[in-house]
Amino acid sequence: MLDIGLLVRVHVDALIVAQNHMGVCDAIRRITPVGKLAAMSAPHLPKVAGIDPEVPVSTHHPAPLTEVPGPPGPFIQDRLAGWVSDLTTLHELTERLAGTNTLDSALNELLQAGAALVGARRGLLVLEPASGEGLSATLGLGLSHAELGHIETVPRAATALGRVLDGLPDTADGVTSPDLLGEKDLDPRHREVAVRLGYAASYALPIASEAAGRLGAAVWLYDEPAEPAQKQRHLAGLYARYATEHLARLIELERARADVAAVAEELLPSRLPRIPGVQLAARHRTGPRGGGDWYDALPLPDRTLGLAVGSVGGSGPSAMAAMGRLRASLRAYAVMEGEDPVAVLSDLELLLRLTEPARTATALFAYCEPAARKVVLAGAGHTPPLVLGERRCEFVETTLSAPLGMLACWEAPSVEFSPAPGETVLLYTDGLLRRTGDAMDRAFARLHSAAASVPKPDRHDPAAVADHVLRTMLPDGLDRSDSAEDVVILAAHFD
Repeated sequence: MLDIGLLVRVHVDALIVAQNHMGVCDAIRRITPVGKLAAMSAPHLPKVAGIDPEVPVSTHHPAPLTEVPGPPGPFIQDRLAGWVSDLTTLHELTERLAGTNTLDSALNELLQAGAALVGARRGLLVLEPASGEGLSATLGLGLSHAELGHIETVPRAATALGRVLDGLPDTADGVTSPDLLGEKDLDPRHREVAVRLGYAASYALPIASEAAGRLGAAVWLYDEPAEPAQKQRHLAGLYARYATEHLARLIELERARADVAAVAEELLPSRLPRIPGVQLAARHRTGPRGGGDWYDALPLPDRTLGLAVGSVGGSGPSAMAAMGRLRASLRAYAVMEGEDPVAVLSDLELLLRLTEPARTATALFAYCEPAARKVVLAGAGHTPPLVLGERRCEFVETTLSAPLGMLACWEAPSVEFSPAPGETVLLYTDGLLRRTGDAMDRAFARLHSAAASVPKPDRHDPAAVADHVLRTMLPDGLDRSDSAEDVVILAAHFD
């Protein structure tokens, strides 16, 4: 962050020194005759007291002359006030930029701040790292998607933005086009677009720094022939260099989040099985640091189905790896003894205790017979399923049990229930509840209300049911970066 206080102190000291120097010079001119002053300014050899006979040795040492500077003059005060105002504005803009924690919000803030600094109303920013790696984006300020499309039809080399993006010489400090329509060699297509969109001048600036390299470029458009003053260009350049460093950090963070999400998705089912009598849908979102929430649906013998959801304690790559191992183990146990969910979870708990004694996890496994409309399930410290239908919306009463890895020997009785035709069973992880920010009892009440409010035409589509619950529970969406919780919903609709 720019040290505004230090810059102000430096400017103040420089102004005081300059003022004192001018004051001393004025005093000398007032008390010295013109001829004497000319003689004093003529070049001469240095004279040493006691050696040169014309310079007698003095035994008297007067006290040093101390000049008390007067108050700054109006010119100095105006200059100082201007500097302080500019630095304060720059400080406020960089503070606002530092408060952004997503790439989109940072790009929008950069465009708006740049427009304020150079006195423009519209602008365009292209994120295009010179390395060819990382994210790319195009963002407009005061320009619609159609207008952005018109600008993109102009040959790249014919625009100041394109020259800056290509890193051509003499573009490091920006490219000013004060009167586009007055340029005789302006590209015809560029002239046509400028007339159609109503801009007559532009100022393009690279989004680059020595450490991060060139990440892209921005251009601001003026409705009339104009150009930013030298001071405006200087402030915009300072701001752009700081913004580049901030954008580089956000790009790296976005890349890491994308990698985490990709790994998490690869550890989960690539597709859901198709079993007669039941329709499935799943929704999953990994937190920014990567978590251990998972789901599974696997076909079993005799057209039966195994459904599972779970959550491994912790976050990051370690939790994701443990989640993958736990899911693979549960699949093996489900194939061998899936009709007994208690046995499946007991074997999983034993494996976890022997191989990863410091790890804990919650899990729920359900053995489904769609033809007989029968579901047998067991849970280990997991949230209860919810059944939604025409005549009921209620949680399944499961037995209280500890998470896997918490006790020396885990065991809990199973629960059996029969979903009616047209009912949907929702399995989910506690991340859905925790992302609401409410206490758990209130979060359960919100989930019940969200499920009960599913429109009747959508109740026969498990994907529509899951989406409605998510929109109602999390109106801000699943992409909120301030929550570290994973979200999993697995919906099974029985015909």
